[in-house]
Amino acid sequence: MNKKPKVVITHWIHTQVIDYLSQTCEVILNQTQETLSREEIINRTKESEGLMVFMPDYIESSFLDACPQLKVIAGALRGYDNFDIDACTKRGIWFTIVPDLLAAPTAELTIGLLIGLGRRILEGDRLIRDGNFQGWKPQLYSTGLLHKTLGIVGMGKLGKALAQRLVGFEMNLLYSDPIPLSVQQETAWKISRVSLEELLKSSDYVVLMVPLIPNTYHLINQDTLAKMKPKSFLINPCRGSVVDEKAIASAIQSGHLAGYAADVFEMEDWAIYHRPQEICEALITEKNKTFFTPHLGSAVDEIRHDIAFEAAKNIVQVLSENIPQGAVNEL
Repeated sequence: MNKKPKVVITHWIHTQVIDYLSQTCEVILNQTQETLSREEIINRTKESEGLMVFMPDYIESSFLDACPQLKVIAGALRGYDNFDIDACTKRGIWFTIVPDLLAAPTAELTIGLLIGLGRRILEGDRLIRDGNFQGWKPQLYSTGLLHKTLGIVGMGKLGKALAQRLVGFEMNLLYSDPIPLSVQQETAWKISRVSLEELLKSSDYVVLMVPLIPNTYHLINQDTLAKMKPKSFLINPCRGSVVDEKAIASAIQSGHLAGYAADVFEMEDWAIYHRPQEICEALITEKNKTFFTPHLGSAVDEIRHDIAFEAAKNIVQVLSENIPQGAVNEL
């Protein structure tokens, strides 16, 4: 009887996904809520043919050299900038992602960040919890969203999912992207394409929806922040290092930027060796002008189940000597 191939899962997954993989594989699990150390993941993967990775993981050449039997690394994710795809390809290892399930929940969370920041919701919550609410007063007046201009930087799947959901908000929608939407999409979503500079100058709210690639690293920096409309808001649900957090803190402290909301942070981008080791303290202390969530973009139970299941199917496809559906490299 042939021995089942070993597959390592670096983070918690649903029981149904475990049951599916266990039919054909020996599954090595981490069913805690904690991230394993790099050394522990390598130790578990040394004799494994499959590996399922998640957002906190980081794979490069030295990791792969320590795990010579790997045939497939399946990302339970969409963005893969923390993983060296070229190194995988050179070693004959498939790398797969799940590209189509994260847009909708990320767009939902983005709207939550947008409303939370624009309507000063956290400030109101703190006021009540601190025992300072005795009834209505003319306080915490906000910018609001109605008739304001919102610019989306990047019109891939995430940008499109957000634009679709903003149609009913009665805002003036702009977008910047090298590839234009169809005339039908622009008409249906009531959105206009402009240059990045025009978008920054005109928008009351700027939402970043770009991948982290060399051209977008610190896309929002001291210079681009200076081009933004005074007293505007910035929302980042895509990748931490698309912005320079220190520059954002300075823009808030100077009063040029009214506020910043984010679900992602520079410290998470493991492939950038000089990344900050923690979130900019000057942002953390700006409690009334910032709104943060801990990378919750796809944190919807049903969605996370489906993402892990798709990643598991990619593993099974490779170990069955088939081309995986979610491959981002070619072998």
